[in-house]
Amino acid sequence: MTSWQSNYIAVNKLKLHYTRTGGDKPPVVLAHGFSDDGLCWTPVAEVLQADYDVIMVDARGHGRSDGPKRGYGSLDHAGDLAGVISGLGLKRPAVLGHSMGAATALALAGTYPDLVGAILLEDPPPFWVPPQPGKPLPRPRNFTVWITDLKRKTREELIAHARAESPTWPEAEHGPWADSKLRLSFNVLRRGKMTPIDWPALIRCITCPTLLITADTDKGAIVPPEAAAMFQTLVPQAKVVHIPGAGHSIRREQFARYMEVVKAFLAEHGD
Repeated sequence: MTSWQSNYIAVNKLKLHYTRTGGDKPPVVLAHGFSDDGLCWTPVAEVLQADYDVIMVDARGHGRSDGPKRGYGSLDHAGDLAGVISGLGLKRPAVLGHSMGAATALALAGTYPDLVGAILLEDPPPFWVPPQPGKPLPRPRNFTVWITDLKRKTREELIAHARAESPTWPEAEHGPWADSKLRLSFNVLRRGKMTPIDWPALIRCITCPTLLITADTDKGAIVPPEAAAMFQTLVPQAKVVHIPGAGHSIRREQFARYMEVVKAFLAEHGD
């Protein structure tokens, strides 16, 4: 990691931070989940860097990137990532996203299809599933209370919290996770009025190779089998791989199998 590049790029009137492994290799862009940041991908990048130029971007309001007062929808994040790809001169990179970052990858591939070579989606929010009449929506997590509580803790307390809450995570995950919470801007909570998205229509515009990675909903994953099946009707070329024994943070809970799936897909579509 000592040779990785830490740098900034001006995008959409913001200064966005990214970490890059470098080298004359096919590019892979990593888009993290809500409240994480680019370096939360460190274990993944350490595996991929031998064969790929890995670019870990801090989303707006996260990590060392600027945190504006508004603009935290998926289209905003996709516009930022499009600016990073164009600004760095990346040629149709593969984009691997987790959760919020997976939604960003979906919006990016559907809105800027010429910029993306392939997308890999780790347990994205299943925004493409329409609400069912008479079925109440799941109660959303109170992120304000959660983040406020976390940001009151020291780094050592955050690491202890991560160990207690996620005992199956490898130790290497805890430090980057703790650091990301300390760097997080409270502005990410200021959702404001966001541009509505017709997700099924947007997703139908995706033409690149696509991998959807799912896990166990009883462990916290958020894409049930019926949502995965619906996704394949919208994106016929999509490959769906289920990794058992993991929840929402699939790579942190089943790292070896996750990397096997990711590397195989990139080997086929990431050049």
